[in-house]
Amino acid sequence: MALIANDAQDRAEQLILLTERLAALVAEEARRVDARLPPLDGAEGEEKNRLANAYRLELARIKQEPALIESAPPALLQALRDRTVKLHEALAEHETALNAVKLITEGLVHAMAEEVARQRGPAVNYDAQGAMEAPSGPIPTVLDRSA
Repeated sequence: MALIANDAQDRAEQLILLTERLAALVAEEARRVDARLPPLDGAEGEEKNRLANAYRLELARIKQEPALIESAPPALLQALRDRTVKLHEALAEHETALNAVKLITEGLVHAMAEEVARQRGPAVNYDAQGAMEAPSGPIPTVLDRSA
């Protein structure tokens, strides 16, 4: 979804509003991740995805055709730069929060895999014919709070 603007000033104003709202949604999602709550979903999650896509598309259009925004008043362009800096700060916080969750999740998966390997015992041995001995039945795995 590209922005429909009458002129460069209108486009800059719309981009400022889009950037502010996107930054607010990204910051809220980072706050939710830090609070160990689920990320944005439903209408807010869809809005964040829609705005992020619109923002990406509009920046690509402006990159290809800088005249779309060049003639906007300098004050508006500066306001857009300021909002963009805030969006990048919110995105950096969001990335940090998601990386922390990723690190914890990977650690939990690794710990569970180690516990499964520990409970299953040593590696399977070879039998007299040189084939690997197969387990005689299912190998139960118990994960509890001590795992």
